Amino acid sequence: MQPMTLPRSTQISLDATPYYHCVSRCVRRAFLCGRDTESGKDYEHRREWIESRMHKLAEVFALDIAAFAVMSNHYHIVLYIDTKSANKWSLTEVITRWKKLFKASSLAQRYLQGDTLDHAEEDRLKEVVSLWRERLMDISWFMRCLNESIARQANAEDNCTGRF
Repeated sequence: MQPMTLPRSTQISLDATPYYHCVSRCVRRAFLCGRDTESGKDYEHRREWIESRMHKLAEVFALDIAAFAVMSNHYHIVLYIDTKSANKWSLTEVITRWKKLFKASSLAQRYLQGDTLDHAEEDRLKEVVSLWRERLMDISWFMRCLNESIARQANAEDNCTGRF
């Protein structure tokens, strides 16, 4: 009997290494990039989507791309988790990075605008920013942001819905 796949959260130990090799595959016999010999369609332009998105996300996350390879139906990426840099980010830096990908809370928006926050609001903002900082160092969040974006583009192009 084959062992079940373990979630990334149980496989990652920053004490052991900050480098991780991730693989993501297409489903439903979909083509990520290259030429589909059965249909004759050329999906090579998708390689640029993937590379561009990887690099954009690496600018936001505390993850550096050590290496990657994009194949016809899957890709490999080796990520370096840069916890030292992320732990030095100010509240403003974390919020600004988070806003590049997601909507920030009204409390975070007020903070960036220079509004005065009361003690309880400051405490709540620090809790939220701490969570965002963790997520910006998280491989699962990185992969989610990468795969979801590519799936949306490919599904729109293929005129379908669901997991890509």
